[in-house]
Amino acid sequence: MEYRILGRTGVRVSPLCLGAMNFGGPTPEPESIRIIHQALDAGINFLDTANIYVQGESERVVGKALTDGRREKVILATKLHFPQSDDPNDRGNSRRHIMKAVEDSLHRLQTEWIDLYQIHRPVFDVPQDETLHALDDLVRQGKVRYIGCSTFPTWMVMEALAISERYGLTRYVTEQPPYNLLDRRIENELVPLAKRYNLGLLPWSPLAMGILAGRYDKPDDAPEGSRVARIGAWAAERVTQQAIKAAQKVAEVARDLGLTSSQMALLWVKDQPAVTSPIIGPRTEAHLEDAIYVLEKSLDDETAGTLDEIVPPGTAIADFHNTSGWMKMKVGF
Repeated sequence: MEYRILGRTGVRVSPLCLGAMNFGGPTPEPESIRIIHQALDAGINFLDTANIYVQGESERVVGKALTDGRREKVILATKLHFPQSDDPNDRGNSRRHIMKAVEDSLHRLQTEWIDLYQIHRPVFDVPQDETLHALDDLVRQGKVRYIGCSTFPTWMVMEALAISERYGLTRYVTEQPPYNLLDRRIENELVPLAKRYNLGLLPWSPLAMGILAGRYDKPDDAPEGSRVARIGAWAAERVTQQAIKAAQKVAEVARDLGLTSSQMALLWVKDQPAVTSPIIGPRTEAHLEDAIYVLEKSLDDETAGTLDEIVPPGTAIADFHNTSGWMKMKVGF
C-alpha cells in the first residue's frame, strides 16, 4: 500500500481513514473492536473519532481497542466543539473548553497524546487567535502532535493559517470537509487553497450517507438502519431525487468496472486532488471489507471523466454542508 503524507507533516497515513462515528452505537462494542482490529490488520493506520460521537462512547471504545499494544502504530485523531453538558462553557472553541476537552478525550482514549486534534466546527464569536493559542499550548505540552479543523469555510481556514504565521503558532495541517460525488462545492475554493498551502483534506461522508451505495430508492425512503432512519430531518434533506438518479448512474459505471456502487464512490474521492484520506464510517464488518478493496486501486482518467458528466465539478445536487451553519449556496443545477 502507498501511504500518503499528512498535509505538510512528515507523517504517513493510509489512503483511507477509519471513522469511528458508529462505534459504541449503533455498532456494539465487541463488533466495533473487531472492525478496528481488522482495519489495522489490513494496513489502515489512521483512525478518526470525536468527543461528541455517542456522547464519548466512541472514544472509549477506540481507546479500549488500542490497549493491546497497537496504539504506537496508529495515527489517532479526534475532535472537539459540540456541547458536552448543559454548562454553557462546556462547548465551542474557547481556551477554557479546549483545555478541558483534551483532558477528557485523553482519558477516554487511554493515551498520553493525540496525533491530530481537530476543531469540529467553526464559531464566529470567538477570535481564532484564542483557539489557535490554546491548541499551540497543547502541542508544546506534548498532549497533541498536530492540529486541524473540520467543515470550516475556506476564508476561515486561510485566516487561521495567516494568524499562525503572524504569531508563530502551530498551524492547521488538515481540514475535514464534506465531500462526495453529490456535493463537490469544495472544489471551487477549498481544494485550490489546500493545494497552495499543502493542507491535507480528510473528506467525511464519501459515500454521501449511503446514497451512493444505493441505500435509498426515493427521497422519503428511510430503510431500517439507515442514517435517515436513525437521525431524521437534516439527514433526510440530503436525499434528493437528483441525488438518487445520479447514484443510479454511478452504479452503472461501477458495474462496468466490477465494483460495487460504494467502492466506486469511495475510489473517486480517494483519488481527487488534495485529498489525503477519505473517512470511511463502517457500521458492520461487511462495510469495512467493501471499503478495504479500494485501498490499492486507482481511478483512471476515462472513468473520472464519465463521473464528471454525472455531477459536474464544483456543483452539488445534495446538501452535505447543511450542518455547517455557514454555507448559503443553493443546491442543484
